[in-house]
Amino acid sequence: MKLDVIKLDGGKAGSVDLDDAIFGIEDIRGDILQRVVTWQLAKRRSGNHKIQVRNEVSRTGKKMYKQKGTGGARHGSRRAAQFVGGAKAHGPVVRSHAFDLPKKIRALALRHALSSKAKAGSLVVLDSAVLTEAKTAALRANFDKIGLKNALVIAGPEVDANFKLAARNIPNVDVLPNAGLNVYDVLRRQTLVLTKDAVEAISARFAEKEAA
Repeated sequence: MKLDVIKLDGGKAGSVDLDDAIFGIEDIRGDILQRVVTWQLAKRRSGNHKIQVRNEVSRTGKKMYKQKGTGGARHGSRRAAQFVGGAKAHGPVVRSHAFDLPKKIRALALRHALSSKAKAGSLVVLDSAVLTEAKTAALRANFDKIGLKNALVIAGPEVDANFKLAARNIPNVDVLPNAGLNVYDVLRRQTLVLTKDAVEAISARFAEKEAA
């Protein structure tokens, strides 16, 4: 698959060959994408919400009243869940929400996510993502020229400092290095923008996995 390469100012900068095994999948598997997005979001959950169980409630352990003769139910502690100020029953405790997902499924989902952008015509290849000055207004004007309003930019091995500073105040635009490429961020933005270096890195990344 061939795709035109453009510059930040909208000018043409040749073309690039995209691997069909990565960007040319026709039958997009939504079920695999959903599994990986769920896996990513589960890993992000902090899992630090917690309630107090009975042995953590700071109340007296003295028996409330005598066992027999009161005409009421038998109780031994005000820490029980049914009393105001007592513990909570079966509430959340600190835990990890993460679960395992095979590497092959994760790699396949990334292929399908990239292919879905190419298939929808929402893939843009930039010559480079480098700025001489960190000017947000100038970068926004460049984005308007090439029609970027809601985009994920994969900028290369490292994000140019000026580009990062200029882009951080533009709403609905995320900028990540090659290592940050992931299914969730690809799908949550309308347009995927890859630099030429990023395209080469993605191809090399999948070639290493196939060799392994």
